[in-house]
Amino acid sequence: MPTKSLTAAPPAPPSSRRRWTVLAVCALSMFLVGVDATIVNVGLPEIGRGLDVGTRGLEWVVDAYTVVMASLLIVSGALADRFGRRRVFRCGLLVFGLASLACALAPSLGVLVAARAVQGIGASMLSPVALAIVVNAMPDPRERARAIGVWASVFGLSMAAGPVTGGALIAAFGWRSVFWINAPVVGLALVLVALFVPESRGERARRLDLPGQLLLTGVLFLTVGLLIEGPRIGWTSPAALAGYALTAAATAGFVRVELRREEPLMDLGLFRRPPFVTAVLGATAVFVALNMTLLLSTLYLQQARGWTPLAAGAATLPMALGATLCAPWSGVLVGRAGPRRPLVLAGGFTAAGGLCLMGLDGNTGVPRILLAFLLIGIGFGFANAPLTNTAVGGLPPSRAGVAGAITSTSRQVGVAVGIAVAGGLVAGTAPAGLPAATRPGWLVVSACGLFLLVVARAARPRAEGRGPGE
Repeated sequence: MPTKSLTAAPPAPPSSRRRWTVLAVCALSMFLVGVDATIVNVGLPEIGRGLDVGTRGLEWVVDAYTVVMASLLIVSGALADRFGRRRVFRCGLLVFGLASLACALAPSLGVLVAARAVQGIGASMLSPVALAIVVNAMPDPRERARAIGVWASVFGLSMAAGPVTGGALIAAFGWRSVFWINAPVVGLALVLVALFVPESRGERARRLDLPGQLLLTGVLFLTVGLLIEGPRIGWTSPAALAGYALTAAATAGFVRVELRREEPLMDLGLFRRPPFVTAVLGATAVFVALNMTLLLSTLYLQQARGWTPLAAGAATLPMALGATLCAPWSGVLVGRAGPRRPLVLAGGFTAAGGLCLMGLDGNTGVPRILLAFLLIGIGFGFANAPLTNTAVGGLPPSRAGVAGAITSTSRQVGVAVGIAVAGGLVAGTAPAGLPAATRPGWLVVSACGLFLLVVARAARPRAEGRGPGE
């Protein structure tokens, strides 16, 4: 049954052409967010040389963006349900674009990290809201499943295409160009949203949960901060022990606050649904694997092998190709038979790609490296559509903003954890020692792939075929 403020149109659903136009506009904006999450990776060595900072400082260039984005995704979804999804979406595009200009002009690491954090604020208003707009525009469950497949495919493609785009831009215009490029894309997206995307809201406005928001932000910053700074301060140092205690206290406080609130920031009741839980954990694992691969390979190829940013970015083309070809196929498989089969394929290919790089050294053949990237890209391509569909399947469309936000949060947590762990493995390592230092990271990538097999076993065979609220 349609909700009272789903669109400004009469009860009849919008035309098919209009629905898919809405999807295309949202997909363009999500492509921008996805590219920005990985485009910086290939430029980290150049940023480090330009601003005279080491690996640990460079980790914050990526994680300041992802942690802020992850911590605000849920409240952004709630704000969109309350005040209007198109309104919040446009606001997010504007903040993202202005912060991108600040990144491009940053004179120091501190300014760049701060601007990246503001970028994360803008990006948090885009990811869950785009998914909610798409879900509400597609009343038919099967059409919605196909649309979610396309949406997830575009986002997956953007994540894989980021390093290639970044390498080309850096080679031609320098590292600041990876931020300048956002301005025209944001401008185009703002025009298209104004023309084609209808306004919609949740069925019922939710109260903001400020205590829960503050505690969630604290948990994420403490966790990622410990992962990044732990190797430097020592895992058993007084500072680290105090960090563990604060993290545990913040986590316990968050759970207690959420369980007591009538309208919590994060509906912990969703975690009683096994398909939802496994989808959230699976999304985290996929993005840990992807971002460990991107950072470790970037540092290995540029510092240990002496490749240029363009060459290092081009080396990830097989990854982008695998994601591009398999993501739409994954959406089709989900629509026909449910999420299990593509999740099995995702897990198998990801694990195989990680194993290919376990014996990496300074003379590893390029074909082997490219094959590993292709396998990981295929795994990534197969993973996103079934994970997204499993997470939102069976939930009312009016709750899509919050459900999509939790899933998107898990992805960004995966990004932050992957970058932090990978950086911790190689921080302070001389170029000659990088191949050996990366080997535990490839074991983690393989383990993430194997975990997707567990997720596949727990997934509903036909999650996409259920109607809203079932």
